[in-house]
Amino acid sequence: MITLTHYLVLSAILFSIALVGVLRRKNLLMLFFATEIALNAINIAFAAISKYYGDLTGQMFAFFVIAIAASEVAVGLGLLIIWYKRRGTIDLDSLQTMHG
Repeated sequence: MITLTHYLVLSAILFSIALVGVLRRKNLLMLFFATEIALNAINIAFAAISKYYGDLTGQMFAFFVIAIAASEVAVGLGLLIIWYKRRGTIDLDSLQTMHG
């Protein structure tokens, strides 16, 4: 039988993988992927706790986070395409050099 602890452990593992991905960021696309994994880990925790307590508040908040994540990806990928067309790379080290 799967309990709340199992879901929270899965959520913690996914969040730690995402944290490592954000800290080791080498290109912008991988940073977006790591952010999405972190948001999904949080959504798993919200949904599991909501199911455990029998309240729909956590599940509704998870749907809100999914909507925000979708809009973040749409805007982020648009900016990523523009950056790639201008610079020819999505490497984050090229973002550190500022040109006026």
